[in-house]
Amino acid sequence: METKALLDIYESLHRAYGPQNWWPGDGPLEIILGAILTQRTTWENAAKALGRLREAGLCSLQALDAAFEAAVAEAVRPSGCYRAKAKKLKAFAGKVSERFHGDLRRLLDLPLDALRVELLEIHGIGPETADAIALYAAGRPAFVVDAYTRRLLERLGLLHGGESYDEIRDALMAVLPADATLFNEYHALVVRHGKIRCRPTPRCEGCPLQEACAYTGADA
Repeated sequence: METKALLDIYESLHRAYGPQNWWPGDGPLEIILGAILTQRTTWENAAKALGRLREAGLCSLQALDAAFEAAVAEAVRPSGCYRAKAKKLKAFAGKVSERFHGDLRRLLDLPLDALRVELLEIHGIGPETADAIALYAAGRPAFVVDAYTRRLLERLGLLHGGESYDEIRDALMAVLPADATLFNEYHALVVRHGKIRCRPTPRCEGCPLQEACAYTGADA
């Protein structure tokens, strides 16, 4: 991958869609809870679950750590896989409580590599969720690679297909400026584009990346 090509993609998407102002959430903890709740579902469903956590008084690390897992599961039911997600939320709260004495800031202030190691040790947090937390909650320059990113880069001929998460992430971070603001906006724009145009069955007409895309016309 080349820096210019990736920045050209960013500029084209930014002109087309404008600033996205991601990630929704009232402070770092809600951003983290949202990153876990949005696994395998839409943000709309995750937001409903987050709202129910607020209503139940479970939007603090202390409350989550002390709560019965069944109560957390009931609150996050709208997000789907709610029992599994309750276990993940409890695991996160327990980790911060035990390892960082309940101080979320101590976790988020770690250097990126150390933060990522700590996050990946928590049940239910994989590479994508860890990078989302690092980027959106901690403000670290971690590029989030999701299904939208992979699909877009494959269609643009920048991936061969079959690359691992870390291979894609490392390739992007090796050539792009280490700028959390850029990575934040880039990821949000790719998601927006993936939902509107670069869908499983693409809508190529009027696509801002049409000239650079070998996949153009596949929706015909």
